[in-house]
Amino acid sequence: MNKKRILLGVLVVIAVMQFFQIDKENPPVDQAKDFIAMTNPPIEVANIMKTSCYDCHSHESKYPWYTNVAPLSWWIKDHINDGRKHLNFSTWADYDAKKQDHKLDEAIEEVGEGEMPLNSYLWAHSESTLTPAQKEALLAFFESKRTHISDK
Repeated sequence: MNKKRILLGVLVVIAVMQFFQIDKENPPVDQAKDFIAMTNPPIEVANIMKTSCYDCHSHESKYPWYTNVAPLSWWIKDHINDGRKHLNFSTWADYDAKKQDHKLDEAIEEVGEGEMPLNSYLWAHSESTLTPAQKEALLAFFESKRTHISDK
């Protein structure tokens, strides 16, 4: 009897959660401020970035069907918000040269150490897994765009 009440309570909580949906509207994208538009990478690098980076690090996030299911949707939206906070390719022009250099340095470190894309993202987006050649191309392009402005 007690187990049935607990199960019923859990089901009610899960059902109520579904009424609290995430905002799936992306902010408008000004292509003139976008990293790819500004840096004109090779097509291969642009495709890698669109496939492996832009979902969380731009205003071009895609929201698959499972983002309709709370609390999973809340977790995903938090990842997107956090990704945009750390690096937003859609607002690249808003960063000054020193910040752009720093963001590229961080991206090189994160991708180089295999921290990006996140493993939790790759579970549902295996197409975003970087091959060694893709990783090398991405890192080389990021490095080519660095200005090495000193933090001092």
